[in-house]
Amino acid sequence: MPVSLSPQRIAEIEKFNLEQRLQYTIKEIVKNDQVWILTDAEGCMMLTIDDEDGIPVWPNEIFAKAWAMGDWEECEAKPIQLQKWLKDWTPGMLEDELSVVVFPNQNEEGVVLFADEFDFELKRQIKKKLN
Repeated sequence: MPVSLSPQRIAEIEKFNLEQRLQYTIKEIVKNDQVWILTDAEGCMMLTIDDEDGIPVWPNEIFAKAWAMGDWEECEAKPIQLQKWLKDWTPGMLEDELSVVVFPNQNEEGVVLFADEFDFELKRQIKKKLN
């Protein structure tokens, strides 16, 4: 089921600092069992922050779609099931030395984590959810 947020809540979340965006994203990904990325005909979109190449991820479709403008307007938001992300994407990103750019803001700023750090945060949240 798609996430529904009021315009006021979206505006509030958009004002989160980078750490708040990270925490919100981890919780939402685990709650909804999906990691959101942007793709185009050539595959997954990449973002470079502080000389780190990474795959930007979003907490839900709303925020991923909001990024699909300007240079990224040909992109579409795509969900990756959480277990598929953990099983396939994390090892692939580690092998390719790619980072995760968590919920970047419109200034292309976001918390950059190594794939295994992002994996750790997700698994920690999964454990919290189960307890």
